[in-house]
Amino acid sequence: MGASAALKSRPSAEPDGAEAMLRVALSLFLEQGYHGASMRDIAQRAGVSVSAAYHYFPSKADMLRTIMVRVTEDLIADLEAARDGAGPDPAARLAAIVRAHVLLHTRRQDESFIGNSELRSLSLVDRRKVVALRDRVGQVFKDVVAEGCRRRVFSQPYAAETVRAILTMCTAVAGWYRANGPDRPETIAERYAELALRLVGAGRGEEGHTR
Repeated sequence: MGASAALKSRPSAEPDGAEAMLRVALSLFLEQGYHGASMRDIAQRAGVSVSAAYHYFPSKADMLRTIMVRVTEDLIADLEAARDGAGPDPAARLAAIVRAHVLLHTRRQDESFIGNSELRSLSLVDRRKVVALRDRVGQVFKDVVAEGCRRRVFSQPYAAETVRAILTMCTAVAGWYRANGPDRPETIAERYAELALRLVGAGRGEEGHTR
């Protein structure tokens, strides 16, 4: 997915000029890495003066933080909507949030990739903010898996490690997915939902046999 398409997928209160700067910054972060791109590079590609670039964002660090916070907040909203729309069954909820996670990482691939690869480039304060948002993402999964284990819908002695594995495999989609690849995002999302359910032992009773 191109950077411009990714950022356009979310309504924003940012002025058009700021949105254009974010799209250019995202493209350059992908091409050159955060530390390889400068405010001068961003301004030049955006077709504005360096002073105009600073008018919208005080630094490229502010652009990186904005990109990361925005995509993570949108992920949280998608997960919560998917969970709540799936009904009370933990298996249906887990499948729904896995699908939502995978779909965002394909449709907002560039932002997701930068969010995963450039966390180390954030300032300590900004990193804490993004990590706190990511903890909320993880909590959505932890709560669903815990409820499934409590109700014995899931048979999983290593719930924390399983949640970590599910999140890792879903997040990694942003690194390898190709829009011109053989599988549509919906197909990948459905398969990952099935894999997640197998990881938590969904459908296994106390005897350990799959229903």
